[in-house]
Parts: sequence; C-alpha cells; structure tokens
Amino acid sequence: MTEAVDAWESLFRAQVAVMRRLVAEFPPGVSFTEYDVLFNLSRRPDRQARQRDLTGLVLLTQPSVSRLVDRLAARGLLEKLPDPSDRRGTVVRLTDAGYRAFAAVAAQHVRSIEAVMTAGLDPEELRALRTLADRLRAGIADAAGGG
Repeated sequence: MTEAVDAWESLFRAQVAVMRRLVAEFPPGVSFTEYDVLFNLSRRPDRQARQRDLTGLVLLTQPSVSRLVDRLAARGLLEKLPDPSDRRGTVVRLTDAGYRAFAAVAAQHVRSIEAVMTAGLDPEELRALRTLADRLRAGIADAAGGG
C-alpha cells in the first residue's frame, strides 16, 4: 500500500471510532443529525441559511435535509421563510427555542468531544491534527476548483 492509502485508512478508522463514541454518549433532546443542523445554523449570520446552502454544510442528501428541516420546524426549533433573493428558495432560521435546545445539548456534547479527543492527544498534537485536517480539506477544495 502507499503512504496515502495507509494514512487514509488510519484517518478513517480514527473518525469511525470517535463518531461511534460521540453518538453513544450523545445527550437526549435532539438527535445527532438534528444537532448538526442546529449547530450549523447557530454559527451563521442571523442564525439562518438558504436551505440549499444548509445541505452543503451537513452530511445528508437534499431530500433528507428537507425532511429534517420540516420535522424541526414542526417542533418549533426552526422556521422556514421565503428566500428574498430567490422566490423558489427557502431560508431556514433557528428559532429561540431551537437555539436553547442546541445550547442545552452542546454543553454536554462539548465535554464528550474534549474527553474523546484528549484521551490520546495532548494540546500540541491537537493543534497539529487541526492544521493537517484543515490543509487536507483545503487541498481537496483546491483540486476540485472550490478555491
């Protein structure tokens, strides 16, 4: 095998182990995929995004994102608004209740992330991991023409 394949295998196995642990320890209130949507919206200006842009931020297909947004809106955690720049589009906004649900889960989830990530890595190694992961992601975007 090549160094690239060996590195990919190691990265993939580490990611699977981390995700399994985080999912197993995920606090009640919202699901892991619901949290991903709430998290991404919480980081956006005005806690909102066009639904098609949200699809690019999460690890779900467009139809899955649409169904998930509908479920979260029905629970009052999101609201769907017409996109002022595209009448065919939809803007999804995190409601105050949605932000509170996100924040309640986030505090415990952050503690789980810190425990998992520091179990085998010290602060310097965590910084190096972040740098490498960011460089990898940027290189993939550059190779795909995504700048």
